[in-house]
Amino acid sequence: MIRFPHIRPLTLCVMAAAGFASASLQAQSNAEATFAGGCFWCMEPPYDKQVGVSATISGYMGGELENPTYEQISRGGTGHIEVVQIEYDDTQISYEQLLEIFWRNIDPFAVNRQFCDSGDQYRSAIFYSNDEERQLAEASKAELEARFDQEITTDILPASEFWTAEEYHQDYYQKNPLRYQFYRLSCGRDDRLEEVWGEEAGGPTFE
Repeated sequence: MIRFPHIRPLTLCVMAAAGFASASLQAQSNAEATFAGGCFWCMEPPYDKQVGVSATISGYMGGELENPTYEQISRGGTGHIEVVQIEYDDTQISYEQLLEIFWRNIDPFAVNRQFCDSGDQYRSAIFYSNDEERQLAEASKAELEARFDQEITTDILPASEFWTAEEYHQDYYQKNPLRYQFYRLSCGRDDRLEEVWGEEAGGPTFE
């Protein structure tokens, strides 16, 4: 047991209260968001550069198969979608800002595909964890439909079990920069993003 012989009991109470308050604040400010925008390799970079984002994790969500593998999902038919889960401090970056980044990194008109990747496992989706996230997602989608005067095909779905993808998929763009750039270029991702979003392609960087 650690003793503080020269500290009065009242001081100890204040220190303890401050510790609990700090822990409570930390718990409130840590949050997660899950988005599907086609290949999860390409959805990590725009979030990794944001202040307040502590981690991006590639994985799978939406299906019923437990512990799915990339091989199973890439064949289709499992119901899972490739997603990126974002861990962030909501006192530094908001869910609305994460949504703004998300939209500008996808093709919101594509059906059961994103860029060169075809199949429902590559469709775009926003997975919400509570009513506030659902409402914000729906509002942002409605705003884009009004802006483009065209149907936005991105699904808005309740979050389910998140399965972390294999380790070699995590931070792929950093581990294999040349292969990643070749894939991204050959997939036509940036060309299509620019076609849809113009100067907004890739989304803003919040500070």
